[in-house]
Amino acid sequence: MSEENKIRATVSEAYGRAVRAPSSPCCSSPVPKGVAAKLAGYSDQALAGLPIAAVENAFGCGDPVFFADIRPDQTVLDLGSGAGIDLLLAARKVGPTGRLIGVDMTDEMIDRAQANIAAAGLANVEVRRGIIEDLPVESGTVDWVISNCVINLSPEKPRVFAEIARVLKPGGRMLVSDLVADDLPESIRRDPSLYCSCISGAVSEAAYLQGLRDAGLTDVEVRARQTYDWEQLEALVGSETKGGCCGSSAPSLPKEKLVEMAGKVASVKVYARKK
Repeated sequence: MSEENKIRATVSEAYGRAVRAPSSPCCSSPVPKGVAAKLAGYSDQALAGLPIAAVENAFGCGDPVFFADIRPDQTVLDLGSGAGIDLLLAARKVGPTGRLIGVDMTDEMIDRAQANIAAAGLANVEVRRGIIEDLPVESGTVDWVISNCVINLSPEKPRVFAEIARVLKPGGRMLVSDLVADDLPESIRRDPSLYCSCISGAVSEAAYLQGLRDAGLTDVEVRARQTYDWEQLEALVGSETKGGCCGSSAPSLPKEKLVEMAGKVASVKVYARKK
């Protein structure tokens, strides 16, 4: 197995384990399921009316749908769609004549998303199994690409950026929420247990934007940015998103290490357009 596929397998197992974890706090898990959605900035209004399982298993770092100018009748693709929270939110914008496609590599996530879609009574939403470096989507068919704290997990980000450019229609747009990191300690970069916490695999903001430009996208810019302090990093690393509870492998970082990382990790909303 290649190193890239080993990373994907590790990530898929971690998020599958997170879905299987009980919905209430247990053992020493510091963040109960569902809190991640609030940490990501979803409003109570946005979450109202969604299936509880979609909210409990929302593992993002932002709300890309709220900031995207998604319109009725459009086609929206969600990279790493998870339990489907952003698909359900986007469905409110595209209406019954729009189309929504989610792509995820984790069977447990796909099953949960399909159940949530059925619970919401939506007929125009589908989830496909696949990896975001090789999307099971036809070229030039998508109006919007969204994603929520997923691209940082990819071991082959240039391939992801190229795939975004491929599937977008001319004039199609992208708005993703993701984590970027600058000048992290080498010990953090080398820690494989922090990869699934969206830390170790995060690239710098400059590298992220250049990767999109190299893929042929234009108007690339950061439209919002939240830089994390050490307490927010503690919540991010320790949340149920990143390993579940009751004997999970989620790392516990000492405060001094978190303080050292403070100000170097940010959640950003990145926009780009295809010519």
